Amino acid sequence: MLDLLGEYPSTLDNKSRALLPAALKKQLGGEVAQGFVVSRGIYSSCLVLFPKSEWDRTSAEVRRLNRFDPDADLFIRRFLNGATPVELDANGRLLIPKQLMDYAQLGKDIAFVGMGDRIELWNEQLYRRTLEGVEDFKSLAARVMAGKAKANDA
Repeated sequence: MLDLLGEYPSTLDNKSRALLPAALKKQLGGEVAQGFVVSRGIYSSCLVLFPKSEWDRTSAEVRRLNRFDPDADLFIRRFLNGATPVELDANGRLLIPKQLMDYAQLGKDIAFVGMGDRIELWNEQLYRRTLEGVEDFKSLAARVMAGKAKANDA
């Protein structure tokens, strides 16, 4: 199971290619050879780079949703919209599709962010502003993790 960690500033070249940071490449190990799927973020204006094995697990869950449920059908469409297979080129770069670059407002300065089983790809300035705009982290942690800590203590 993957445990991708870290924030890595990077740049896009004039052909919309980004070099996958060496530290992430090392953490991915053999997953790199299988390729990736890049898609729009669900809750944030970023892109999500799924290692192919994680994409397969996640999309299998999505395929189990009931397409006769209008909310599920809308979610499936939104989740799969723009998802694109990508591979590293011989120089370790990813080619980011134009429509996804536009969605995430990617310019020259970007950030790769390890998120456990996937990698987020951000406009670096938007990423910094998003982090600064997050409410008090202590309050957020208390709401999200308090119940989990009690359950694990029992």
